[in-house]
Amino acid sequence: MITHPNVKINLGLNVLRKREDGFHDLETLFIPYFEIHDTLEIVTGDDYSRTSASIFARYSPEMIAQGISEDAKLMITIARKEGVDWDPLKDLTAKAYQILSEDHQMPPVKIFLEKTSPVGAGLGGGSADAAFALKMLNDLCGLGLSEHQLAAYAARLGSDCAFFIYNRPMTGEGRGEILSEYPIDITGYDIQVLTPEGVSVSTKDAYGGIRPHLPEMPLRDVLSRPVEEWDGLLVNDFEETVFAKYPELAAIKRSLYDSGAVYASMSGSGSALFALYRKDIL
Repeated sequence: MITHPNVKINLGLNVLRKREDGFHDLETLFIPYFEIHDTLEIVTGDDYSRTSASIFARYSPEMIAQGISEDAKLMITIARKEGVDWDPLKDLTAKAYQILSEDHQMPPVKIFLEKTSPVGAGLGGGSADAAFALKMLNDLCGLGLSEHQLAAYAARLGSDCAFFIYNRPMTGEGRGEILSEYPIDITGYDIQVLTPEGVSVSTKDAYGGIRPHLPEMPLRDVLSRPVEEWDGLLVNDFEETVFAKYPELAAIKRSLYDSGAVYASMSGSGSALFALYRKDIL
């Protein structure tokens, strides 16, 4: 089974308060963005892989990482142009298999991940991989889990993982795992996402100096306004700390407005920025 886990953008991201568990309460609107994605294949047993030959042909050995679990039930291969600087067995796709194995009899599987979405960009590529892996394993292994049950597993893997189980516009509250349907119509706008090369923002950098506070206007009230009124009202609280450390990102945001965007923002807590342009004036 092969899928293409897409990334997301955040329309607004308010950091409301710090919690007793060390996390922060947030509010945001997750929007799927399909133009950037990875390629994920999972096969059971000795089934034939349709992607492995291509991966080994197109990537040099230093760009590929592989791991086999101690019980030999999981083999994972990850390919990335920039190289893989993490343990494949700690990749979220591997963890997806492992948490399902805690509650279900799982067959041996092989995971092949071609990682083309940026790392540390705030687009949730790793979370998407994990959620898609959960959905794929559910289908491949006949587990019969509902979306709600899969989302509960996903929430254990990361704050925004659960969103990718549904993969449609939803508000995120709590750590981002408390989701609610939020129909929003931005079909009249073209979304462009920029991922600056060489800039990867860590969670530590993003939260360094963050000052939790309640916004002057609730997120849903801002989103109900025309897109042309979002600038200055629909904010990402991480911009203050991230732009202070990476002023080139602030300059990119300004350039997006200079190019005619009606709204521009940083996505999540990473380095990616996006802009909305009216289609009728492109």
